[in-house]
Amino acid sequence: MDELTRRVYGADHDDPGPEPGCDYVDLVAGPLDGLLLNVTGWTGERLRETAILSTEIGRHGPGGHTMYGPRPGDPAHWDWRGDTP
Repeated sequence: MDELTRRVYGADHDDPGPEPGCDYVDLVAGPLDGLLLNVTGWTGERLRETAILSTEIGRHGPGGHTMYGPRPGDPAHWDWRGDTP
């Protein structure tokens, strides 16, 4: 899939695509598989941590969260770590 047609986590449904000049990582597996996460301005330390993202489509439904973290050796892809309430 062309990156310009990819959806960004948390983006407005009317304008879901990536913005020029922003940095993104690919979310892999889990409920947000295939989405891009905007990490523009994140520090190196923050980019090494697990991100906890709100989602209604995870194991815990509305109000739940899902966790993604950088893939060892491939920081452009963040793998699903599981869901949490």
